[in-house]
Amino acid sequence: MDFMDIAINLAKKAYKLKEIPVGALIIKENKIISKAYNTREHSQQAINHAEIIAIKKACKKLKSWRLNECEMYVTLEPCAMCAGAILNSRIKKVHIACLDKNHGAVVSKYNILTDGTLNHKSEIIVGEHEQEASMLLKNFFKEIRNR
Repeated sequence: MDFMDIAINLAKKAYKLKEIPVGALIIKENKIISKAYNTREHSQQAINHAEIIAIKKACKKLKSWRLNECEMYVTLEPCAMCAGAILNSRIKKVHIACLDKNHGAVVSKYNILTDGTLNHKSEIIVGEHEQEASMLLKNFFKEIRNR
């Protein structure tokens, strides 16, 4: 099982909890440091996106806010809040399964992580397991509309 498969399994956990199905994990030296999925609905916390939770856990585990030797795998393109957190934690590489044409702040709407005017850049890799991650989101929102 590769890292994006694990992120997708985390997104599936969120789906079962009626959370927007996004999963994220952070690795360092090819080992998982943290993993998370969206918990915004259950926690009633606007900032509880998978990326934010994964970053908080990784910082705690590594006892540092600097995650510059880490990579993130995430099933949906990060929003502006999450992209800002990735930027500030100095994550070196972000693997994104599928883009978010409406809210994506890494490739789709903005390029926060590759903007040359900011103090850090992250390498971006898009499209790993894109179809599976995209289908999970489409099915989730279809179910929401049908309720």
